[in-house]
Amino acid sequence: MSRPDHLWGTMKALVLSGGTGTRLRPFTYSMAKQLLPVANKPVLRHCLEAVRGAGITEVGVVVGDHHDQIRDAFGDGSGDGVRITYIEQPWPAGLAHAVLLARDFLGDDDFMMYLGDNIVAGGLTAAASDFGAHRPEVKLLVSKVDDPSRYGIAEFDASGRVFGLAEKPAEPRGDFAIMGIYFFTPAIHEAIARIRPSARGELEITDAIGEVMLAGGVVTAEEHTGYWRDAGTVDDLLDCNRFVLSGMRGETLGERDRHSVLRGEVLVEPGAKIIRSEVHGPAIVGADSVVEDSQIGPGTAIGRGCLLSGVQVEGSVLLDGAAVRGACGIRDSLIGRHAEVIGGRGRSGTRLRIGDHAFVELAA
Repeated sequence: MSRPDHLWGTMKALVLSGGTGTRLRPFTYSMAKQLLPVANKPVLRHCLEAVRGAGITEVGVVVGDHHDQIRDAFGDGSGDGVRITYIEQPWPAGLAHAVLLARDFLGDDDFMMYLGDNIVAGGLTAAASDFGAHRPEVKLLVSKVDDPSRYGIAEFDASGRVFGLAEKPAEPRGDFAIMGIYFFTPAIHEAIARIRPSARGELEITDAIGEVMLAGGVVTAEEHTGYWRDAGTVDDLLDCNRFVLSGMRGETLGERDRHSVLRGEVLVEPGAKIIRSEVHGPAIVGADSVVEDSQIGPGTAIGRGCLLSGVQVEGSVLLDGAAVRGACGIRDSLIGRHAEVIGGRGRSGTRLRIGDHAFVELAA
């Protein structure tokens, strides 16, 4: 695919990583939701990889309460192949407010805005290239959803031209949700200057896009047919984890004793040890973790420095330093950093949501 000079020379990205993550509590009391792992990699890293894959390296990251954690994790962005400028948003005041705060960084360049809790498969190169070639004032990526009332909805004609927008409509007139990935020309800045806070006190990006349309600007929508999920709840995060693991290649970089069996695609990171255990992929065992006398089922991501002993677990995410002993039948669970779970043989299908440094003893 050819690369339009305009796009690849001047386009920037604005990745939104503020917000309080209320739907992911208790985990977001102690960490930014964008640092929660999907296949042992922070959600924000998946976002930056998607941005870089579209050929964009100048990235503004809007940060909120946990800005120090995000800065510590990503630094200047060089480790992820991008150049990061951090933009602080003192409180969540809307997506258009984030663009307003980023005005100096964005200048007069076109830009992609990417909500930092989105996991997208299939890449964004084609969409970015199409935007660079045709340069509508706004381009939206949309995806069909089962419950349109939960999302911002775009109505568009056969050519892709948008003629209607609605934010979480009670009576939706379409089923194409705005994904949280937008492409803008500098026209959006004038539109934002004309809007006022909504009933919930925020500067809404849908209102700004509506202003672009009222002024005669072109707003288009493109359906994304690949995987997309907003990892804003525990269930969605676990779904993202299962999906990303399903595309992973297995490799044993740590140790596995002769009594252990690895089936399917299993990644054993350096320093990890598998002892008298079965691991059924897709799964990942993080660096320096120990799995002994356990059965690990598909869709499980074990973080770094974890200990699992006498455990049966499936479809779950264990954050760094978690310890689980003698607990069977765990599935679809999220266990926080340095949390400890012990217990007898509980019934199959036990689901846990345990925050950082918590201690839980399961009844037999």
